[in-house]
Amino acid sequence: MSLPLAKPHLLPALDTLPTTPGCYLYRDAGGTVIYVGKAINLRNRVRSYFQAGANHTGKTRELVRHIEQIEYILQGSELEALLLEYNLITQYKPKYNVRWKDDKAYPYIKVHTAEAFPKVTVTRRMEQDGNRYFGPYTSAWAVHQTLEVLRRIFSYLTCDRVITGKDERACLYYDIKLCNAPCIGKVNQLEYRAMIDDLCRFLLGETAEITARLRVQMETAAEALHFEQAALYRDQLVAIERVVEKQRVISQTELDSDVIAFARDNDNACVQVFFVRNGKLMGRDYFVLEGTAEESDSDVLSAFIKQFYHQAAYVPSEVLLPSEAAEASIIQQWLADKRRDKVALSVPNNDTTRQELVSMATDNATTVLAGLRRQWEADTHKQETALAELQEALGLSEPPNRIECFDISNTQGTNSVGAMVVFHQGTPAKAHYRHFNIKTVVGPNDFASMEEVLTRRFQRWQDNNQPTKDSPGKKTDDSFARLPDLLIIDGGKGQLGVAMRVLEQFGLTERVPVVGLAKQEEELFLPHRSVSILLPRRSEGLYLVQRVRDEAHRFGLSHHRLRRSKAATLSALDAVPGIGPTRRKALLKHFGSLEAIRLASESQLMQVRGINLAVAKAVKDALGHE
Repeated sequence: MSLPLAKPHLLPALDTLPTTPGCYLYRDAGGTVIYVGKAINLRNRVRSYFQAGANHTGKTRELVRHIEQIEYILQGSELEALLLEYNLITQYKPKYNVRWKDDKAYPYIKVHTAEAFPKVTVTRRMEQDGNRYFGPYTSAWAVHQTLEVLRRIFSYLTCDRVITGKDERACLYYDIKLCNAPCIGKVNQLEYRAMIDDLCRFLLGETAEITARLRVQMETAAEALHFEQAALYRDQLVAIERVVEKQRVISQTELDSDVIAFARDNDNACVQVFFVRNGKLMGRDYFVLEGTAEESDSDVLSAFIKQFYHQAAYVPSEVLLPSEAAEASIIQQWLADKRRDKVALSVPNNDTTRQELVSMATDNATTVLAGLRRQWEADTHKQETALAELQEALGLSEPPNRIECFDISNTQGTNSVGAMVVFHQGTPAKAHYRHFNIKTVVGPNDFASMEEVLTRRFQRWQDNNQPTKDSPGKKTDDSFARLPDLLIIDGGKGQLGVAMRVLEQFGLTERVPVVGLAKQEEELFLPHRSVSILLPRRSEGLYLVQRVRDEAHRFGLSHHRLRRSKAATLSALDAVPGIGPTRRKALLKHFGSLEAIRLASESQLMQVRGINLAVAKAVKDALGHE
């Protein structure tokens, strides 16, 4: 079979492809992964891209023109290939795949059920660690609002105390009825965990059983003349009922469904998800996909479902769709495995209630996408204006689409950290942010620290793009593969001079425009110019420069504080007689923080492997008692 669209050097690889299931990766001339796919028969699927008579879309034809390398990974089944495909798309974010527009990690509510007295926190990583997760949510604000409601209903712990039930007094949260004080034994572990189980059921929309039990407990407490306890049950009931009142009743049956619908616009699609639990609309959220141009509706749905349920903490018994999704049978099998029960992936054709839900979700997606479009257009205009103003003010040959800014953070020269932030077309490219722990500089020397950071940054670029005998094609990450269109150094003329020396060392003085930004007057200093540039006070260009500089400062400072905190913890434990690296690590792993170790009793410390009575006494003596 001839493959006229394949470049000659690809033909040997295409001729030797296996006929088994697996994933395939296409790379461009720079080695970047531009597409990831899966197939039950790799040979047939990959070769189909290069058939001249195939009915390819313009997007696929463009993809084929850029394919320079083909790789594949064999899998045991199509289901295994589906799981790997998601991981590869998440890792490489290929240009031609349909993917979530915002690649940040979404927040979850995490219930620490693996602990004796579980807490409830917010996290952006869902792990297989024995805890329970709810989400993902697109809005961190919505998560914290949910936690505020939960806290008023279920008085879960928020402190770092080691719970023994024998503390002399509870904290302020107990006094204001935001904690039920297991620390002083007001509730035991069994009672506390029963409350946490109710909290989890509440998040799943299972409120009827909770309210029925609370009402019985309230009446029992009142009959026993335990009026204070009865009042607590009453307050819980009122709070739950207020939340339930706001939940729209969709069906009198116990409908347990996610309703998925979408609207499309050019290269983007807005997908709306309704969460229906026990017949009530518990909530809704939207997600934006990019790379959808010329993709069929069924492929868009399939791509979203695979990405969403890989991250979703819960799979309902039914997923309602506006139309059939591609690969529906294998996706349904995967969802059933994930839920450990049957899952129906269906298009409601003969059910009025379900049809209305899909229609409502579609209307919401259309409205949200229209609002997002207006926002994107306004933001794009501001960003284009800002980049054009910087181009003109700095005399650049083109708009600085990639801006890199560097900052140094330290406290009296200790735990020094260099921060690199990247803005692409006027917006943060957080995947390309990098920290540099200063290695060669002793003491508070920001100039030497900046020189080390910039040298390491451009050495990474050189290793990737200009192999030498010492570094023959050393691979680096994407953040260092490109040169910036504008390099901003947080500092005045002195730091600018440091940057110029480093650029000269790598032969980049003509290729990388650089400015120094002095904080006091927001002056921009250019090489070989004695007079600084002051951008107009209300200009978009100045706002962009300030955002970039502030982001570099924030990013560097956050990592510096983390290093300083870890150093303080290690220093305090290292000073304890009998505590070496192994015991220190065991203590921190068991208790989680220096403060928790300080609060622990000698008997609790001795529960840690390697800690005997003498060492426990030494820890208490060194760290002090509360």
